[in-house]
Amino acid sequence: MYICFAEYRISPEYRAQYLSYTNGLLAEGCEVQLYEGTDQPSLFVEVWNAPTCEQAEQIKKERCNERSPWFQVSEWIVGGPAKMHVWTFKPAHLNDETING
Repeated sequence: MYICFAEYRISPEYRAQYLSYTNGLLAEGCEVQLYEGTDQPSLFVEVWNAPTCEQAEQIKKERCNERSPWFQVSEWIVGGPAKMHVWTFKPAHLNDETING
């Protein structure tokens, strides 16, 4: 299992609008978990699950695409889209032959 992980800070004045918008996206059945920092309010992370590295990279590409419904979130990020960080993660304790595929 791989994850595509997106992290960004939402401007406090847009937090309510962001939460309302993402609530609608989540209600549509998006396969993502959304978290807010407890020590850093308005710091959000999205966790997207994927069975393969290739699928995780595809999620990353789609998530960063301007046509993605999630891209609107960039309007509310402190510093804009350049401050959204997106990474792919793999299990740390499995060898590469087991997880690449």
